[in-house]
Amino acid sequence: MASAASAPPKPANLPRIVAASLIGTTIEWYDFFLYGSAAALVFNKLFFPDSDPLVGTLLSFLTYAVGFAARPLGALVFGHYGDRIGRKKLLVLSLLMMGGATFAIGLLPTHATVGSAAPVLLTTLRLVQGFALGGEWGGAVLLVSEHGDARRRGFWASWPQTGAPAGQLLATGVLSLLTAVLSDQAFGSWGWRIPFLLSGVLVIVGLWIRLSVDESPVFRQALERAEARKAAAAAGADAESEKLPLVGVLRHHWRDVLIAMGARMAENISYYVITAFILVYATTSAGVSKQTALNAVLIASAVHFAVIPAWGALSDRIGRRPVYLLGAAGVGLWMFPFFSLIDTGGFGNLVIAVTVGLVLHGAMYAPQAAFFSEMFATRMRYSGASIGAQFASVAAGAPAPLIATALLSDYGSSTPIALYVVAASVLTLIAVGVAKETRHRDLAAAEADESAEPTTPRTADARPA
Repeated sequence: MASAASAPPKPANLPRIVAASLIGTTIEWYDFFLYGSAAALVFNKLFFPDSDPLVGTLLSFLTYAVGFAARPLGALVFGHYGDRIGRKKLLVLSLLMMGGATFAIGLLPTHATVGSAAPVLLTTLRLVQGFALGGEWGGAVLLVSEHGDARRRGFWASWPQTGAPAGQLLATGVLSLLTAVLSDQAFGSWGWRIPFLLSGVLVIVGLWIRLSVDESPVFRQALERAEARKAAAAAGADAESEKLPLVGVLRHHWRDVLIAMGARMAENISYYVITAFILVYATTSAGVSKQTALNAVLIASAVHFAVIPAWGALSDRIGRRPVYLLGAAGVGLWMFPFFSLIDTGGFGNLVIAVTVGLVLHGAMYAPQAAFFSEMFATRMRYSGASIGAQFASVAAGAPAPLIATALLSDYGSSTPIALYVVAASVLTLIAVGVAKETRHRDLAAAEADESAEPTTPRTADARPA
């Protein structure tokens, strides 16, 4: 018989939980992607004006990558406390940190005003952004995954994932509107600050919604069981593991962490090549205006938002692995026609290139939330999912625009960049290929399973009783 913890929530509650996670992740990804777009468009001139244009872009993307470097630390800290005191409190904190840092970027003096202090301040705020986002993703997807039931977990858990294209859509839309109504001089002088300052308003809305939701029932019951075990057992290794979720992750779930990291390679690298690097490639190599490139990303992001829940629902029917493998193989194969279409300079071809790329990316990104959640036991799930996802981002998403820009500078061709994404796809195909299917796993039963078989990898396909 399924435990009470595994019972689905009341239908009226789950949409509210999904909305809270989605709105919060949308705001945080808006903040994160806004920086990436600004790094490609104006930060090279405002904060690194003494450099060659392409070198300035590289330096601008370097500060962009710094945000990724802070994400593993955020995953460790937020994961630790999220597994100890709950998902909701940490999600509120991450939203405050991310929104505050983004608002502060909108107030920063540029290199022309304070000299070298400007890029230092920019980098510091980027670190805060990365730290906050490192803790955001795990908590948001777990809050939904642990409120829902196994039958439709892939669909419901994919909704927080739509926060990424929604944030991209919002950030790109605001930038596109500003570049359309403002001259290049006005945008570079003060217009770029507007979308960063708008983050303050968005954070207020996000906090109001997130404070209205309840803590995960699966986590609450796992916490009660943990307290009962601690009261019944004399201190020792087990009690220490309860205090340190990271110890439990490394002890029981090291294989799952490696699988999650490998699964992220193609997903993360392809996404930032398609959405961030394209603003450099299309404007410098294909002769496309920045307004045209932004509009193409805007349209593609809207399609991306729509297909993610569909891919999530498909993963409930045929499994997480088949959908993920389809996306990994597809995005690798698409990279060559992707650049060929951009090279034509036509707006229609640009839209097709980015849209197909993001649809294939969605096949990886949609089931990822449920897939990673189902790998880990409840009392170490926040830590495990966050560590696997965010440590991979340092090797994947962080250097992707840098590597792509450097390859373009060295070879003057898109072929090495396409091969770079293909190599990432191969790594992901291997990682997901060796993983076990996880759909239908009862998240509430994970704690009991973990104590019964501490050395068994948590990727078995276990249907609820």
